[in-house]
Amino acid sequence: MKTIFNILFLGCCTFLVSCTQKPFEPKANVNPWADDYSGISEMKDYKQWGTYNVHDPSCLLIGDTYYMYSTDAIYKEDSAAMKKDNLPFGYIQVRKSKDLVNWEFSGWAFKEIPQEAKDWVLDNNNGKGATNIWAPYIVEYKGKYRLYYSVSAFAKQVSYIGMAESASPEGPWELKGCVVKTKTGDVMNAIDPSIVTNPDNGEQWMHYGSYFGGLHCVQLNPETGLTLNDGDQGHLTARRFDGKKNNIEAPEIIYNPGLKKYFLFVSYDPLMTTYNVRVGRSDKPEGPFTDFFGVDMREEADNFPILTYPYQFRNHIGWAGTAHCCVFADKDGKYYMAHQARLRPENHMMDLHVRDMYWTADGWPVVSPERYAATPQQQINESDLMGDWEIIVIHGDAPDRDLFAGQILWGENHLRDNEENKSDVITLNKDMSLSGNLSGRWSFDKANVLKLDISGEVCNVQVFMGQDWENQAQTILFTGLNSKGYSIWGKRVK
Repeated sequence: MKTIFNILFLGCCTFLVSCTQKPFEPKANVNPWADDYSGISEMKDYKQWGTYNVHDPSCLLIGDTYYMYSTDAIYKEDSAAMKKDNLPFGYIQVRKSKDLVNWEFSGWAFKEIPQEAKDWVLDNNNGKGATNIWAPYIVEYKGKYRLYYSVSAFAKQVSYIGMAESASPEGPWELKGCVVKTKTGDVMNAIDPSIVTNPDNGEQWMHYGSYFGGLHCVQLNPETGLTLNDGDQGHLTARRFDGKKNNIEAPEIIYNPGLKKYFLFVSYDPLMTTYNVRVGRSDKPEGPFTDFFGVDMREEADNFPILTYPYQFRNHIGWAGTAHCCVFADKDGKYYMAHQARLRPENHMMDLHVRDMYWTADGWPVVSPERYAATPQQQINESDLMGDWEIIVIHGDAPDRDLFAGQILWGENHLRDNEENKSDVITLNKDMSLSGNLSGRWSFDKANVLKLDISGEVCNVQVFMGQDWENQAQTILFTGLNSKGYSIWGKRVK
């Protein structure tokens, strides 16, 4: 992969921020939990899986509690141990949290796979598949909670999205029927639902799909939670360059009322290796969606910006599989992104990553380089910025691998050398110069805007406080996009 400094300032960067008060140095602060959970990965340890074994999350703030639902993917799954010890395992993992940092594992939503969904998959796939429930999505409507779910056959278009309803986010759940189902020969694949409501007219739209035929969108009846027109499979919203090989899946649709735009987040590539998040936007919930360069996401192209990608800061083994995101807001309207991330090098353990989300001046979302840790915000002064900064350009091309249904072949779970983004260090000096592999000048004004002038190219950068998980310290972070549509992440390390 190109070195970070060959691409960092190909174009003007746009960064976003928050704040700190007095000359600053990173301060030691123990991480709230460890990344490696192999020591509590047995089935009997399930009550300790607060941030562990998270895959395909969906999150909603209900009262003062965040509820998260996810695919029942388990590192070291052992069905024999479940039966032997009579452990209460089911389908769709449920977690809850008051602070987005500490999570309580609350069990499972369902005790079994809904029979109608199971029958559809088995009847249309020679009796194979339907062994789990994938990619749930939670939404509230008029005091009722609707839990959408996917049942499928791997690498086939035989899939079923169903919906269950409850008066409580913790169930019990009453099955309400099929939303969309697909079979071999259909254009699309009925998994990975995500729903948005148009605040102007109350219309509801469900985005869904993966790999086969791209992502699609269908209108729902808000009163039933099912499709407005029975049997409707909707229309195309996004697909991928060389779509017969390269994966696109996991649409997540949100509306930002401040920007009055709808944002469609999508995931690219194999889930165990170069899984990454991209985003487009539209004035309408059903699309069409365009990317950072104005490209229609229905075209067979790769879209930008790139928000996450496998990465490695110093003093850590690094992360792969950083995608299938959910995006949600707190009571004050601040946005967050949550996604799975797989701990290198084996990429089998699945940790929950929750990241602060910010918005660039021209209305694009970007996410923090570090996981959310409820770090107090402070005023940032010019002297706080002087020191060493570790930075990463978050970018990547389609994986140069043989793939099956957009996924890696068995045994190829390790990242290759050119499939991750590594960090490097620059220094902001007291005389307002930059040193390291970049030369130039920097300045900081009373509006809390850091200006970087590198080879005559000026970039305005805003910063915020956060946790440096790799060094277990509170520090200053930054995030943004360059003109290539690559995310730029930074943290002050010294």
